[in-house]
Amino acid sequence: MAMLLHSLTLALLLYTLYKLRKAHLLLFGLRDQARQDSVTQFRQLEALQGLYVELKLKASLPATRDWAASPDFLLQVARHARMARPLCVVECSSGTSTLVLARCMQLNGAGKVLSLEHDPHYAELTRQQLRHHGLQDWARVLDAPLVPHQLSGEPWPWYDIGALPETGIDMLVIDGPPQFTRALARYPAGPLLFPRLAVDAAIFLDDAARSDETAIVQRWQREFAALKLSSRVCEKGCAVLVNAA
Repeated sequence: MAMLLHSLTLALLLYTLYKLRKAHLLLFGLRDQARQDSVTQFRQLEALQGLYVELKLKASLPATRDWAASPDFLLQVARHARMARPLCVVECSSGTSTLVLARCMQLNGAGKVLSLEHDPHYAELTRQQLRHHGLQDWARVLDAPLVPHQLSGEPWPWYDIGALPETGIDMLVIDGPPQFTRALARYPAGPLLFPRLAVDAAIFLDDAARSDETAIVQRWQREFAALKLSSRVCEKGCAVLVNAA
């Protein structure tokens, strides 16, 4: 009996120590996550401040959380647009990035942004923001519903691109369509738009840290050998491909 009681006491002690260790590990994990979240938020605030300074913005931008592009991605896009001075910028999905790119065109004194938007409500919201910032002459939001495109023998729902130029796209920013439309939702940008790119045109892909986007980039590289891939350190990931053909 004494031996059984001793064994039960030892088992209870070991179980208690096990639970205490799990609690400590959980607390350490929460602490590390809180620190990482603080660092991430600080970097986004730094990027947002840099964006306002570099673009000399006098009116506030729309929110840059949730579905919107993050400040660090927007800053990368803005810096390239200011340095490379593209004349034709095509954007997949409108929003805050449309304003940022339009402002770059305005500061450059030349260029136009063509933004594909499948949702009429968001298209109108972006047009309102462009007017609010006095940027309506530098960007055009195109109503581009998702229509079936036959690619590799299967239908892909993607933007209607009938209003885009056939050649001469100097910069392509891909932040849509939404992931829920289908697996690898942004893949059609490759076969549908890459042949329209100018030499040395840059492609910026947001959300590049996601598994779908990683697979998309790998597929693009197999199908378009001239693309040169690099990346930027951004909250959601940023892949940059340059058309070196």
